Amino acid sequence: MNIPENAPLVYVSFSAEINNSTTESLISVMSNCANQKVQGVYLLLATPGGTVRDGINLYNVLKGMPFELTIHNVGDVSSSGIVIFLAGSNRYATANATFMFHGVGFSVSQGQRFDEKPLREKLDVILNDQKRIGNIICQETSVTKEEIAKLFREAKTKDAGYAIDKGIIQEVRDVQIPKGCPIISLVFKR
Repeated sequence: MNIPENAPLVYVSFSAEINNSTTESLISVMSNCANQKVQGVYLLLATPGGTVRDGINLYNVLKGMPFELTIHNVGDVSSSGIVIFLAGSNRYATANATFMFHGVGFSVSQGQRFDEKPLREKLDVILNDQKRIGNIICQETSVTKEEIAKLFREAKTKDAGYAIDKGIIQEVRDVQIPKGCPIISLVFKR
């Protein structure tokens, strides 16, 4: 990735699940932008979500970057991807973009047996992760804790109009990349 030093703006395209590999790749690109003293990064984001751990990691790292971060929902931002989206100091969405909220869960292997202790442990992790995600959403938007609990329980997908009403985004707008602006596209095997 050739990032010009002191570039006024760099566009980064990220369209992937949030996992350890994709998280580290995005952090690497953002770190390179910071090292090159880029003044602003415009993240084009579409994600079905992924692990809570990686989503909160990305949120915290992105919030701490020394450049102005704009994040644009260019399709669907779901689940833990919403937390990442909220790291932007400027947040936009295309008119047909959506945000999908749902509670935290876990997958089980076929034939796996549970008794009380591991189920209580799993429930504790789920409730703690939902609390962490909910707190970030409430901190960064005008969505209330009661609304978050309902969104998580009912697994709701919301449109750009809802996002603007609740302070998730500042504006509905199309993506317009200036001519000659550097663009970094992260591509992952699927």
